[in-house]
Amino acid sequence: MSIMSVETTAMGPDVRRHELAAFLRSRRERISPEQVGLPRGRRRRTPGLRREEVAQLSAVGVTWYTWLEQARPIQVSPQVLDAVAGALLLDPTERTHLFALAGQADPHPETLCPTVTPALRHLLDQLEPVPAAVQNSRYDFLAYNRTFGRLFCDLDALPREDRNSLWLAFTDDDFRSAVTDLPEVLLALAGKLRASMAEHLAEPAWKALVDRLLAASPEFREIWARHDVVDQSGRTKLIRNAQVGLLRLEHTNLWLGPTAGPRLVTYVPVDAATRAGIERLHALALAEHSAPPIRTVV
Repeated sequence: MSIMSVETTAMGPDVRRHELAAFLRSRRERISPEQVGLPRGRRRRTPGLRREEVAQLSAVGVTWYTWLEQARPIQVSPQVLDAVAGALLLDPTERTHLFALAGQADPHPETLCPTVTPALRHLLDQLEPVPAAVQNSRYDFLAYNRTFGRLFCDLDALPREDRNSLWLAFTDDDFRSAVTDLPEVLLALAGKLRASMAEHLAEPAWKALVDRLLAASPEFREIWARHDVVDQSGRTKLIRNAQVGLLRLEHTNLWLGPTAGPRLVTYVPVDAATRAGIERLHALALAEHSAPPIRTVV
């Protein structure tokens, strides 16, 4: 056993909480907004990330994360610690220390915490005009290029909490209009979410998404009650884009880690007409925006 492990094991609960709080603050303060794809803004005085930004990146409540940094006696699950470790870009040693301070077993030992790195955002840019995005296993869009941002609907016009495949498929009229085989897609998305959720049952962000969908969509309530599960395979999709018409695209998932978590999603044209349509869509997106090409969501 290492010296760090012996010292941590000997700590009382109060000491553990204060050490954990100090460690989280130190890691938060060393990360610049640009490292995680957030705008710096003109009024930023915090040396690193704000607490609310870490909470957003981790998909946990701001109050809960604030209490964690205040060393309050709250329950901390391994799944939430895993999300916080990813948001704070912890390396393997720091990750081990985090779980030791919290007195929890790491659910993914010796694995790197995936994040939307600058290199990955640059890759999304280079893939244009091919629509591409990064999604997590909960189907949140973490980042996307300009073409993808106009493929189904105007993602930039939506609140961040709405940029999720399931939420859009079950509640957003523009997104639903673009999906030519909506009933099949709804069944598939709900089944994929249930399959992915088996490893995240205790995580607040997953529960919140399901509760929100159950409250908003009778279709989702009916399908969710079936307990069907579906795998993550890609396939050819027909998308009816409001600006350029019908598009035939090959949907592919490229996993960014050893588990079925974050993935690069691409929609490659399968015929000349679709390639022309995608190029027109890309040109429209360029004309509409003068901002940087990658929209980072978290």
